[in-house]
Amino acid sequence: MLLIFPLLATLFLTIIYFLRKNPRKNESFHPPTGPKGIPFIGNLHQYNPSNPHIYFANLAKIYGPILSLRFGRVPVVVVQSAKLAKEVLQTQDLNFCSRPPIGGMKRLSYNGLDIAFTPYNEYFKKIKKISVVHLLSSKRVESFAPIRQEEVSMMMHKISSLSSASKPVNLSELLMSFTSSNICRIAFGKRYEDDEGSRSKYHSLLNEAEALLITFFYSDILPYFGWLDKLTGKFSRLEKTFKKLDAFYEEVINDHINPNKPKSDREDIIDILLQLRQQQPSLELTLDHIKAVLMNIFIASTDTSAAMVIWAMTELIKHPNSMKNVQEELRNTMQNKGRRYINNDDLKDLGYFKAVVKETFRLHPASPLLIAHETIHRTTIEGYDILPKTLVYVNAWAIGRDPDSWNDPENFVPERFLESSIDFIGCDFELIPFGAGRRSCPGLHLGVANMEVALANLLHVFDWELPAGLEREDIDTNVIPGIAMHKKIPLRLVAKTKLMDQM
Repeated sequence: MLLIFPLLATLFLTIIYFLRKNPRKNESFHPPTGPKGIPFIGNLHQYNPSNPHIYFANLAKIYGPILSLRFGRVPVVVVQSAKLAKEVLQTQDLNFCSRPPIGGMKRLSYNGLDIAFTPYNEYFKKIKKISVVHLLSSKRVESFAPIRQEEVSMMMHKISSLSSASKPVNLSELLMSFTSSNICRIAFGKRYEDDEGSRSKYHSLLNEAEALLITFFYSDILPYFGWLDKLTGKFSRLEKTFKKLDAFYEEVINDHINPNKPKSDREDIIDILLQLRQQQPSLELTLDHIKAVLMNIFIASTDTSAAMVIWAMTELIKHPNSMKNVQEELRNTMQNKGRRYINNDDLKDLGYFKAVVKETFRLHPASPLLIAHETIHRTTIEGYDILPKTLVYVNAWAIGRDPDSWNDPENFVPERFLESSIDFIGCDFELIPFGAGRRSCPGLHLGVANMEVALANLLHVFDWELPAGLEREDIDTNVIPGIAMHKKIPLRLVAKTKLMDQM
């Protein structure tokens, strides 16, 4: 009974809100078509948050490549073709390049002080320039090559010990360990994977943060219902995770500030940010700014590279001819080089390997809906009206499988890229796993370098088989929700020693 009056009051205020906020009563407005919603909650009752990219792709079969929905009070538009993606991310990029103020994103990014989730404003221009010039440039990524090679070596020897015992290798777990150790050393200057306890704590914190970044809060989509975030525990869950992350960043920053810290030959991301803070006070970098940037690197870079290697290995084990072709290319290239492992420089001219990478990005983009955009001004696309503050999703997963852009789009065919100039850097809108335009992923070079060197060495050093009793048709390709699209069931394969006995 005590909740009845607050609920009735909230409902009354919501009705008033929607009546007051209707901007279209006396003006022409032609939105994209889409499924009909119901008052107040819109299409929330129809939405599938576990596989939103598939849900939207299925709607496109009914309503076409641009459609509209409503999540509570928030208008939503989804674009799902290369032509429309170019319109949003290039032609009208300046109008679509902001970010929505979603609760999890706001809190974990220190109210938009990061690179990925900050609204489009002067601060975004400043922090994007810092990331592109100082943190994630091609030259900087190359300087991290020794770390990648050391982590690859450790991963290869872990696999070798399992292969000698004929035990299946949990590649999903192993690659998460590789990428997280790699990113921690690049960003923080130390590994956090040296014991089971710290590994478990690190991964659980990472998983919780990812889940919260894509979670809708009542306060985001239903006016006057924000109190339900507290009642359901969502708010306390977010605060708990934020405080754990903040304490983690505080610890690693204090380690770097400590005057007694042993000097290292290698600069990490924190070193660079602290130097910029000291040497260029006009940048006005506070510790919260640094923590927000670390959040992007910690969360986004760790998961995406691991997920992409897993999807590449999944497709290759299901397609043995492609596996044979890429392994032959890698092994022939390395035959006379006299080195144990492949580095990124070895991969520059390997056409089939690069085709495998592109085909993996096409079928399994790490972030299938990219990160949500928000419109700044009212505009039109294809004759449809789009309001300011509209949440816009670009379905990179659907675009990569669009039969208007690709022949045989559902099948893994690396050969399609052998005579093609299409690339994933944001100029060809049929293939945009890293987005395009002002909000394209600044970590593209780092993510691709980590993915390619891990995948190449796995394929070069070992032959791979399915565990006994498992057929290629049995491999599960379902995904779990999150910023990165991970396989729901970990990939376990048997590694057969190919080159380790020569090392």
